Amino acid sequence: MDLRSTLVVVGGSACSFKLLNSIVRFLPTPAPAREKAWKWRNISTSLAHSALSGAWAVSCFYLRPQMVEDLISSHSLLSHSLVAVSTGYFIHDFLDMAFNQSFRRSWELLLHHSVVVSCFGLAVTTRLYLGFAVMSLLVEVNSIFLHMRQLLLLSGRRNRPGSEVAVPRPSVAYMMTSWLNLGTFLVFRVCTLGWMARWLAGHSEQIPRYILMMGTAGLSLISTMNTVLFYRLLRADVLTNTHNTSKSH
Repeated sequence: MDLRSTLVVVGGSACSFKLLNSIVRFLPTPAPAREKAWKWRNISTSLAHSALSGAWAVSCFYLRPQMVEDLISSHSLLSHSLVAVSTGYFIHDFLDMAFNQSFRRSWELLLHHSVVVSCFGLAVTTRLYLGFAVMSLLVEVNSIFLHMRQLLLLSGRRNRPGSEVAVPRPSVAYMMTSWLNLGTFLVFRVCTLGWMARWLAGHSEQIPRYILMMGTAGLSLISTMNTVLFYRLLRADVLTNTHNTSKSH
């Protein structure tokens, strides 16, 4: 794709995710989630992107395994299209949060999206570092379960029916989603970002200084956010449940 076609894909992607977000408004919504209708639509749209981009990223490396060895110049039309589509999604999500959520509650994700759009924008316009961008999208495999967990919480399906009268017990669906979320978090977030940081350090002499600074700043920000997120997930889904189980005995 040339630059014009790339911009069309990015813009078309942003509009498509906006359309999907609008369609979710007319789909059945669980009663507990109706009070947070915007959040339900936002997370549902994010889930669609995670499922699409996570599977797409895995396919890119499966169909072009040499891209793992050369994250700078090796790429395919499939990988270029993926990064362009994801850039459009992050633009949509940035605007969706900026217009519908207070800055105090969304500044972390707004900062994250700004960094991602900057890095992805560089990759799709220069056709360099597309492998690195696709590698970062493997994180979306974990985001599938992270967003499913959020939707279960919004729909009020975290606890088993009737468990409100005693010590709340997580539902089977929530427990499975929670453990899949934690497991894929370690594999697709911790391991992937650790590998990317190692690769960046090992190829620092081959990368222009300003790109190295962008990559280092982006990885540092995302790694910090993931550390905080993992602690919150452990506290909510492991430590709290362990505490409740001990109390019930």
